[in-house]
Amino acid sequence: MAMAMTMAERRAVALYEQGAAASEELRGSEGRRPGRRGRATRHRLLDCTAAMLGSGSYRELKVVDIAREAGTSPATFYQYFADVESAVLALAEEMAAQGRRFADHVRASPWRGRRGYASAEALVDEIIGFWEEHRSVLRVVDLATDEGDGRFGNVRTRLLNDLNNALAEVVGEMQVAHRVPDDVDPNATAGVLVAMLVHVAAHRYGFEFWGVRTADLRTTMARIVFWSISGQKPPAGP
Repeated sequence: MAMAMTMAERRAVALYEQGAAASEELRGSEGRRPGRRGRATRHRLLDCTAAMLGSGSYRELKVVDIAREAGTSPATFYQYFADVESAVLALAEEMAAQGRRFADHVRASPWRGRRGYASAEALVDEIIGFWEEHRSVLRVVDLATDEGDGRFGNVRTRLLNDLNNALAEVVGEMQVAHRVPDDVDPNATAGVLVAMLVHVAAHRYGFEFWGVRTADLRTTMARIVFWSISGQKPPAGP
């Protein structure tokens, strides 16, 4: 059985996949590209930043606290990041790159019959799992975007835009196959589906507080995704 990757391992894979672009992003705050030890230090600082975001307020996070947690000094932190916000932005960029798998799933999956419904369930699970894993960073992305910070807004767009496009593509393909009515707008359908998936994943604990189980949210979203894409009634029973 394959073992789940750690956060650091996932980050290494994401950076490798980004190739030359990732290499540019690894430059320090003064423009120098760090060596092997420098990259390890940078990753450790980011890991500590991510962990501390999950246990406290973003507004209260200080450079000195991150450096202490990472076993280094504030001066070392500033070799890689201009401030706490820059470190969080780096985490958000890496997170957005991992989100490409949503669109890959949509484009590669069947969308008819029971196999299509299984594809819808798998997409819902991917979204819920991703939001759970990156909840603290996504919370900052949403906050900064709402406050008008274009850098975080761009991260959010990159995270969701490819998924939106992939969903619109498959709805359009279903229209060509006469599975979905001609008066359905694929882009509008995709936008509504993305908004639903993201909002419910972000607020599922609030739903649970009011007595709505995550299992029921999952089933409801999977049914809506399947019906919207395939034009078919979701299959009944196991």
